[in-house]
Amino acid sequence: MSTGQDESSVRVAVRIRPQLAKEKIEGCHICTLVTPSEPQVFLGKDKAFTFDYVFDIESQQEEIYLQCIEKLIEGCFEGYNATVFAYGQTGAGKTYTMGTGFDVNIMEDEQGIIPRAVKHLYKCIEEKKHAAIKQGLPPPEFKVNAQFLELYNEEILDLFDSTRDIDSKNKKSNIKIHEDSAGGIYTVGVTTRTVNVEAEMMQCLKLGALSRTTASTQMNVQSSRSHAIFTIHLCQTRVCPPLDADNMTDNRIIMESSQLSEFETLTAKFHFVDLAGSERLKRTGATGERAKEGISINCGLLALGNVISALGDKSKKVTHVPYRDSKLTRLLQDSLGGNSQTVMIACISPSDRDFMETLNTLKYANRARNIKNKVMVNQDRASQQISALRSEITRLQLELMEYKTGKRIIDEEGVESINDMFHENAMLQTENNNLRVRIKAMQETIDALRARITQLASDQANQILARAGNVYFYHLNCYMS
Repeated sequence: MSTGQDESSVRVAVRIRPQLAKEKIEGCHICTLVTPSEPQVFLGKDKAFTFDYVFDIESQQEEIYLQCIEKLIEGCFEGYNATVFAYGQTGAGKTYTMGTGFDVNIMEDEQGIIPRAVKHLYKCIEEKKHAAIKQGLPPPEFKVNAQFLELYNEEILDLFDSTRDIDSKNKKSNIKIHEDSAGGIYTVGVTTRTVNVEAEMMQCLKLGALSRTTASTQMNVQSSRSHAIFTIHLCQTRVCPPLDADNMTDNRIIMESSQLSEFETLTAKFHFVDLAGSERLKRTGATGERAKEGISINCGLLALGNVISALGDKSKKVTHVPYRDSKLTRLLQDSLGGNSQTVMIACISPSDRDFMETLNTLKYANRARNIKNKVMVNQDRASQQISALRSEITRLQLELMEYKTGKRIIDEEGVESINDMFHENAMLQTENNNLRVRIKAMQETIDALRARITQLASDQANQILARAGNVYFYHLNCYMS
């Protein structure tokens, strides 16, 4: 398994929500148009944007999950971090898409990304255990942890903290953000719950979602007043997979390598981020505490926009990325430009009264497509060393096999070289095989021609016999008459 870094672009999806009943009553017109069979959306008459995915008004929750998120969950089992975050104005459908607004009355087909990801995660765990047992291998061991954070007025709150009271939102949080030696971001002082089954994880999501800060504004009856980050940590210990057979030239070496019983430990974290919507105070009608929340939300989103602009600068003139301008961007540092496979879902309104907010969202989403993340497998140090040693052993075994077969030789001066006779012999063998194929093809042609000649001779003989019979019957008729 490679532990090197690979570049991975942030993938961007745009989701257009249906018009609200209120918008239809007020006579709002639809100002978005999706190009059929193309990931392109038009805003107004002349503004076109192309993304990785575009989901129109009729798109279903399952379609979004299968196209955007399914492979991210599967990547976690190979040690890759992942992030999906919903971005857009207030009331654009972010919480519905993510599934963080827990609703007991919601139908299964309306479940958002997080409930579907949880179900998929535990299904994969069971499948991998059964597959290992079927192959006669020790089943992998899994440990799944969950955290649920809320960023409210630039304070990080723990949604799993059962001791927190309502007034704690106005108190300073003790949760700290730290960075490890590899540049990874982690938090200290957050409740981490070990979750063994799907139902338990869904209960955790429900409790956290119900603790989240919401309020009513003129644009959204139940507006999220905070950014929410639900994180799943996956740790698995499994038998090391066999080395890549495509680069092997000897089956015996592959078999010997696959019989080794080393174990490796892989870790991965998956951030599910539901951002609070950008707001214009004039439109939301917010005052007092709601206005303060709106200002805090906009400041965090502004900092996020600055980070996206800096990372998405094609000219690469920007050398400083302002992650520390906000706790939101600090928490998402891994996800934007770091070690994570990231999907951004830009949620927009189709109504013309939201034209400017939709345009700004599409511009930010377009910049995000230029961000390059540096993804790598998360192995513990011992597993990395084992992988490196296994690769080195295999390389040496291949080298030894080449000496035994005469492919490599060492001359009298101790200089290693490739044996020309070995290559000449290999070329002659290839030529011999080609000649055998040609001879076989020619023999098949000869056999076909012989069969054809035999058939023609048989047909000709039958014709002669037929003519002779006709003459005989003619003379016989003449004699009888």
